[in-house]
Amino acid sequence: MKKFAFWAFQIIVLACFAIAYGVASPNIKNEIADDLSPSKRTPIIDIPREVPLRVEPLYDRPEMVSNEDLAAVLWQVRPKFDRKELRPNLVEHAIRAWSVHAEFRDPDVLSGMQMEDFLLDHGTFVLSWGESASPLLQDRPTGVGVNWGEYRSNSVHHDHMLACITEAGARLDSPVLMPSQRNMTLENVIHEALRDFQLDERETEWSAMAFGLWLPPTKTWRAINGREMSFDLLAQRLMRGYLEKGVCRGTHRVYSLMLLWRLDQEFDILSEDVQNEIYAHLELVRDLITESQFEDGHWPPNWNEGKTAVENPREREIRSEIITTGHHLEWLSIAPVELHPPRELIDKAAQWIIQTTKAQSPELILQRYTFLSHVGNALALWRGTTPAAFWKQWQKDNPEYTFAPIPGEDAQIDTKSEDTTH
Repeated sequence: MKKFAFWAFQIIVLACFAIAYGVASPNIKNEIADDLSPSKRTPIIDIPREVPLRVEPLYDRPEMVSNEDLAAVLWQVRPKFDRKELRPNLVEHAIRAWSVHAEFRDPDVLSGMQMEDFLLDHGTFVLSWGESASPLLQDRPTGVGVNWGEYRSNSVHHDHMLACITEAGARLDSPVLMPSQRNMTLENVIHEALRDFQLDERETEWSAMAFGLWLPPTKTWRAINGREMSFDLLAQRLMRGYLEKGVCRGTHRVYSLMLLWRLDQEFDILSEDVQNEIYAHLELVRDLITESQFEDGHWPPNWNEGKTAVENPREREIRSEIITTGHHLEWLSIAPVELHPPRELIDKAAQWIIQTTKAQSPELILQRYTFLSHVGNALALWRGTTPAAFWKQWQKDNPEYTFAPIPGEDAQIDTKSEDTTH
């Protein structure tokens, strides 16, 4: 009888625990999981929106970028890729520029939804890479990880895939199909990124962008080690160090800082001191690119040296000039005019990058696609639109229009292999 009473009591206790666990908040459930498992979890942060924020462009300048020039550049950067062993790095850049809404008449060009499926559906990924390749998505007990690093079947940078698909406008509930066949959503990818983020990482540009477009008005959260994180800390990390040493000659740091500053104007996610630090930092960048622009309109890779970059130029390398010029035009398109160099310098940069992009052969476009995608996005932003929206209207209004590359100086393939730093 005593044994029966003992087990009856245990069953009642377990039932009560089960009921309590069932009605507990997600954070309480995580605390319980932490006590029962060596795999620590960060507290779940409520994502306050179903679609990510978008930092809108501030200008529409047809005298700087004509419809015909924008169409010609976008034609060059359509996501027309071989589907076999399709590199995630290409798709990430393409979907960021074109968005999940992109549609094309050419069946050989990937639509926005096809690109989203490639990045978020392991089954679609396997159709391209086979079962033996290192997968893009990683099954973790705590959620959805993204493999990144040296393998061509992986993303190149930490949180780059998340940042790109976020800027592309993917929904929070976008389905994610894992290698284990678990059905997850993009929300699980975000929570895992928050969980494993560390402030001392070499590259924080993409984490800052992704978190900035999903979390506001939330401005602080806790990382896996219990440390409080904030947009202040992220911004200060982006401003630390030598200006040119970040990815793509330091220009991604500048774009991420500009994005955080713009988000702060609406959501107050930064302290006043850090907001002022960012503005002063961007003023410095403005002054340096004002002094470092070459007569033909391009910015050199050592733009951070200001006037010295022009007086003592490095050996010319067209790929680096495309990277720097395109990326600077991109962040300037979302910057207030007070942070611009003189308008004539921006116009010269736009004309240089338009003509240079139009002159690229299909082979060069593919080789340089990752940074040329930023050119297409930047020029669309300067017209107050997006590549997908502009292209949809252009196709409707100009169904018979054809494009051809314009012969230019840059006729040879790069002696370097594909840019793996972008």
